[in-house]
Amino acid sequence: MKVSINDLEKLAVSELVIESVDLSLYIAHALIAEKEYVIVDQKGKVLKTRNLLEMQRALRKVATCEFYLRQRSAYDEMVGHSHHAVDNSMKLPLGREPLPEWLH
Repeated sequence: MKVSINDLEKLAVSELVIESVDLSLYIAHALIAEKEYVIVDQKGKVLKTRNLLEMQRALRKVATCEFYLRQRSAYDEMVGHSHHAVDNSMKLPLGREPLPEWLH
């Protein structure tokens, strides 16, 4: 399910998760009423950046909730495990405070 970045200000977003997809590719998800929505731009395309700070700048303009970075490990796939018994993602807090001025 999708949600527009423009609509985030109007919704009760409990947290935003920036997911590291591949090396330096980031996409964002919003947790609204216990459901995760992928965030899209004004044209309806998935909001993605190649820079974590750029993604944070864009999202902090419209949301004041807690931010997280999610990283999934490819270890199981690399060593040939065929089963996905556990979710091997790591979710790191990025905080809820605005970015410092020197990062703008």
